[in-house]
Parts: sequence; structure tokens; C-alpha cells
Amino acid sequence: MDYTDLYIDGGWRATNERFDVINPATENVLASVASADIADADAALDAAQAAMAEWAARTPRARSEVLRRAFELMSARLEDFAKLITLENGKARADAMGEAAYAAEFFRWFAEEAVRADGLITRAPSSGARIIVQHKPAGLAVLITPWNYPAAMGTRKIAPALAAGCGMIVKPASETPLTMLALMPLLEEAGVPKGLVNVLPSKRTGALVDHMLADPRVRVVSFTGSTAVGRKLLKSAAGEVLKPAMELGGNAPCIVFDDADLDQAVEGTMLAKMRNLGEACTAANRIYVHESVAPEFTRRLSERMSALKVGDGSDPEVDVGPLVNADTRDKVAAFVADAMAKGAKLECGGEVPAGKGFYYPPTVLSNVPQNADCVHDEIFGPVAAIQTFSDQDDVIRRANATEYGLVAYVFSADFKRAMQVCERLEYGMVGLNRGLVSDPAAPFGGVKQSGLGREGGHEGMHEFMETQYISASW
Repeated sequence: MDYTDLYIDGGWRATNERFDVINPATENVLASVASADIADADAALDAAQAAMAEWAARTPRARSEVLRRAFELMSARLEDFAKLITLENGKARADAMGEAAYAAEFFRWFAEEAVRADGLITRAPSSGARIIVQHKPAGLAVLITPWNYPAAMGTRKIAPALAAGCGMIVKPASETPLTMLALMPLLEEAGVPKGLVNVLPSKRTGALVDHMLADPRVRVVSFTGSTAVGRKLLKSAAGEVLKPAMELGGNAPCIVFDDADLDQAVEGTMLAKMRNLGEACTAANRIYVHESVAPEFTRRLSERMSALKVGDGSDPEVDVGPLVNADTRDKVAAFVADAMAKGAKLECGGEVPAGKGFYYPPTVLSNVPQNADCVHDEIFGPVAAIQTFSDQDDVIRRANATEYGLVAYVFSADFKRAMQVCERLEYGMVGLNRGLVSDPAAPFGGVKQSGLGREGGHEGMHEFMETQYISASW
């Protein structure tokens, strides 16, 4: 069965208005998907509210067991989800398999966390009253997911919301709604009650989300996407004083010191840059390499990047699939053209290939000037922009000179110095001698304009809970 309608109250709802989902590798239409309107949003809110009371009343262990079954079911179907991710997002097969496995892990992690919403009982020093602290489900949650991780960005929100006891409405990105819709029968099979999780694809995102955020039953909004959209959502959320969980944009520095193990640094930079084709807020955006090792590092990185095979992600031999759409590809090409016009040197890549598909080759730029656009904005594509440095204080200053603060990467064999540098970096996360920071067991999130709150870890479930304090005497 093709799941292309809205998923509301445990059933599929067709609509008159629909929109096309495009395969970025071929530019062909994959599917026509139902587009939700305000009436559909109200129906989903009604369903989630009705289902939440029974779900929230279940024991933590009962909720945990449903999440565990969801993990097991998804783990058994990774190939199916990976194929769908590749078709609508474009990422290469191995990358899609990695995402599917990562997405399933959130169900396992929050199955374990569901039973650990620890409270507190203590005694007030002055009055002697008992202070009882407990955590309760916050209420209905609106979950807004991006196109770059169509499975994992959904499960990273759905799993903690379920663990906390919340009902929810998921609004997937219009470019990639199919994976999230395909997940719903699996959740139903795992034992998630009818109506608790609803999925509303829509081309009218702004009006739909604003309407839901104005509903007093909604108490949490969780969003992954650009900082510009996040600011707008925060303004909408302010009207009802909602709990916001915002994972927004990044401009990640990657600092390679002169004492770094270059094999480790190149491998880590490749992972930080090319995971998901660079279409990630965690992607290394500004690569600062100590001037003494910059020529060798640049040579090795260019060799690795130019050896990657570009093509349709469904081909198992392909390393790099297409970007998600023409606008994204054209923006990446514009970044490269701007940097080269300002003096950057092209080491490899840099040309849009002819033919169908939104492809852009892995590209390395060296001697990138400070005034290049790619230094200040997210590239969101397979372009490694290299700058050099000689002074530690100077590179830290340059790394911090951005409104963003999601993730940074540091490569150094001197652990003491590396830790001192990490502590001075104004980022919510740092990858030290590794190019991957995302982990369901870790609190993912940024500072400054990169967001509010955390996803994953113990903290992730608390984004969907409220703390209640009872002052008691007996």
C-alpha cells in the first residue's frame, strides 16, 4: 500500500488538494500527497487530545514496551525505510541505511528513558513541609520536521513525546513526507493508540502551523530547521506561552591543529562535511587548518573528495547522491562561484554536471577569504571551504564570530589543549577528534541563534514534560 494521504485518528484521509513529491535524482514525480488544511488540523488535534488521556495514564513501563516494539519493528525494516529515504531525499544508499538505523535507535533509547522520569521528595529547611517534585506530560505537541533527515528527525521528536505521555501532530517537510507517513502503520503495529500520533503533510505550512499553535490544547512546539523560520515560530508560540524546542541553523567550525593526527583529521572532516551530502546543520562549514599542515591536509582531503562517486543514490556503488532540489543545488553553486571570484582556489569539483537530477560534485576550496559568503552562511552542500590559521586565540575568535552555536569540531593530539579550546568555543556540542556528534543518548542542541532546548539524552524527554511541585504536610 502507498501511504500518501493524511494520517488522522489512526486512519487515512484523502484531500482534494494534493502536491507532488519529486525524486531529486531523476526529477520525476514520486507521488501525489494529500495537503492538509485547517479542518484537518482541528481533526488531528481532537484525535490527539482524546487519545492522550489514556496514554498518559499508562504506567511508564507500559509506554516503554510500546517504544521497544517500535524499535524492533523498524530495525527489521531498515532496508524498506532506506529505499524510501533515498527516493524522496536523494541521499546515497549507505547514508540512508545509516539514517534508518539512527532513527530506530531513538525508539530504543526513549524506551529506556520512559521509566526514568525521576522526581524528588525532600523537606523545606524552614517550614518543614515536604517538597514533592514530579514530572507530568506537558500536553499536545506540534512536531515540525525538516527534509534532510525524513526519518530520524521525526523519531527524535516522536519517541520522547511518547515516552513523556504526550499526544502529537507531526508536520513533515513537503519535500519528504513519504517516510513519515510510512512510519505510521509501524507505530500502530507497535501498539501506539489510535489518534495519539497524527501526520499532516501540507503545502500551506505557515497557516496550518500558526492555527495549531494558537490552539490552547497545544503546549509544546518542537521544530528542526532554519533559524529564520525558528524565529517566526517562536513569535507564534509566544501567544500561548508554549514550551519551545528549537534545533536551528549552524555554521560549524572545524579546527585542525598542527599536532593533529592527519589521518584522523581528514577522516573526521570527511564525516563532518559529507554526512548526508553536507545537507545537515551539523556539517563542517568553516574548516580552519594550521598553516604548517594545511597543504598536506588539503591534498589528502581533495583526494578523498574527488574519489567519491556521484550518481543516483539507489545505486549501491554511489557515494554521493543529488541535493534535495534545484534551489539547494543552485545556492551551493553560487557559494562556490562567490568564493572563487573573491580569491579562493578550486582544488576539486566546482561544476554542475549536465543532465537530469540536482547533482553537485564534492568540492574543495582552499585559501577561502573571510569575506566569502560561504564563511558566514550555511553551505548545506558538499563543499569544503578551507582557511588557515597560525594562532590559537585567533582561530577561537574566528570560530566564535558567528550568530550560530550548534556544533564545532576540534582535532588535536594534545588532549589538555583540546579540552581548553573546547571549553572556550561557544557551541552546544563539540566533536573532539571525531566528525560525528549525533547520538540518541546525548543531549543534541545549540546555543545563541542555533536554538533552544535539547533532543536526545535524558534531557530530550523533559522537553515534553512539565515539573509540578507539591508542598505537603502530614
